Amino acid sequence: MSNELDFRLEDFEPADADSEYAEHRFWGSDFSVMAEHHTTPNGSHSFVVAHDSSVTWGVPGEPQIAAIKVARDLSLNTFTFESTYHSSVSFAQNWLIGQGCPPEQISQISDGFTQPADDLSTRIEQQIRSSGSRYEVLESDTTDYGPAENWTMVQDSAATQAPIRVFLEEADLEAGTYTVREGAFADEEAAQHWLETRDSPLPQPAEYRSDAAALRTRAALTRSAGASALPKAGPDAQSAPSVATAQRPSPGRSM
Repeated sequence: MSNELDFRLEDFEPADADSEYAEHRFWGSDFSVMAEHHTTPNGSHSFVVAHDSSVTWGVPGEPQIAAIKVARDLSLNTFTFESTYHSSVSFAQNWLIGQGCPPEQISQISDGFTQPADDLSTRIEQQIRSSGSRYEVLESDTTDYGPAENWTMVQDSAATQAPIRVFLEEADLEAGTYTVREGAFADEEAAQHWLETRDSPLPQPAEYRSDAAALRTRAALTRSAGASALPKAGPDAQSAPSVATAQRPSPGRSM
């Protein structure tokens, strides 16, 4: 994958004035491709997630991630552009998936960009990508320094309580990683207060606590079942090597 934008528009003309303007806008060195998909074999559509570095020098807090869809009319040799801006890659991917891009084709971010630091970040990003129209974006902010982070505040139509959610992404630029966390709030005022003060930990959604309790219960049941299944030693029991001993690799052998 090249980091430079290439919409493959040779021999195509813009279908309208907006598409002509978009072509010129997106043609430049300010954009770095993070993920892309071009349909085959006929090449009727292109889907691109790109970072727009020019936003850094514009209005503070503006989103920097562009989601771009190009549709080609192969019979007329024309094309149209659609695009939106987002604070996080996962919301940009969600928009493109809603525009018909196969999820598996737009989910992988190219080398050279920061990567998720842990499994929870990966899980939350997948949750956003596959959420359809569940989240209505209310507000967002992107900061390049002190610290490098972005957040997106949404109304969660699937939440039975605390329907205002904040997805906070914090980057460790030295490590080349980032974390994503989800916070739950009763209303926008409470969410905005937390974002401005950061005077307490980000409040977890109730369903996270339920998931954690379920995991602890399953672990306890597993331990209990394992203990009850152990055979009792008797005078006639024959000794046998333990599983751990039987599976231990030879010294120096790779696992």
